[in-house]
Amino acid sequence: MTLPWIQAIRPKTLWAGFAPVLIGAALAFAESALNWLFAALCLLFALALQIGCNLANDYFDAKKGADTPDRLGPVRVTQSGLISPAAVRRAAGLCFGIASLIALAMIQRGGLPVVIILVTAVITAICYTGGPFPLGYNGLGDVAAFIYFGPVAVGGTHYIMTDSWSTDAIIAGFGPGFLSVAILTVNNLRDLETDLAAHKRTLIVMWGRTYGRIHYTVALIAAALVPVVLILRSGSHHAVAIASLACVLAIVPLVRAVWRETGRPLNQTLGATARLLLVYSILFAVGWNLPRATSSATNSPPEFLQPANPGS
Repeated sequence: MTLPWIQAIRPKTLWAGFAPVLIGAALAFAESALNWLFAALCLLFALALQIGCNLANDYFDAKKGADTPDRLGPVRVTQSGLISPAAVRRAAGLCFGIASLIALAMIQRGGLPVVIILVTAVITAICYTGGPFPLGYNGLGDVAAFIYFGPVAVGGTHYIMTDSWSTDAIIAGFGPGFLSVAILTVNNLRDLETDLAAHKRTLIVMWGRTYGRIHYTVALIAAALVPVVLILRSGSHHAVAIASLACVLAIVPLVRAVWRETGRPLNQTLGATARLLLVYSILFAVGWNLPRATSSATNSPPEFLQPANPGS
């Protein structure tokens, strides 16, 4: 793969697809219900869908005039001429096709609920910047990001493993959902002027920079509170609070940057927020399963303390 194609898929954004699948799989693992094959399929579906969405955004943003030579974010390959619009459009279609094929395999496992989730996920990805009513151009990008990178992704992954819906899984999905919204918010804060000129009606274009900064701050605080809510609900899994701690430690520098910076310097904050999502999801997965590991260790004495087999 050449460098322009790597730029086109925007690998630094792919943690938003990885994180909820990891959390959903970790919840299933805690119930001894993890299926590695379907965990891999969920991850491949999420990544194919997100790459397709990134490519479609690259194509449609250039077509609609949202990407210009004055762009403050990373280079977009369609607008810059690095890759032809037709090639980017075909690559996006290929990714959506791959995601659809993976979805067929998962539908055999999960039935109608999975059909609804996967079909609406594909449609939402395509319509984020495409179609007659692009979500990202009409103030609904944040809603789509929260739902499909949050409760739907975590709850759906857990459901495919366990064949049952879990309130804890849905609530757990709020964490990556809020952080995905935070990532999108930084992106839209950076691009406020160019989005305004292109008539791209993000929430920040409609309600202003101060609203966007508050929106970002609230999203980080809300993500930090999700593990606390789960601990209070279950009365256990206390170690999952390490995910909250990661948010708390990151909030001050990230919020300070969002309230002080504008334009291109926000690229660093964008990257830091994406890294926070990755760290949060890993710590959540580990923390949720620490009681299970502790219980196993408690119930199984070390080998040298176990009684010898008389027949050996």
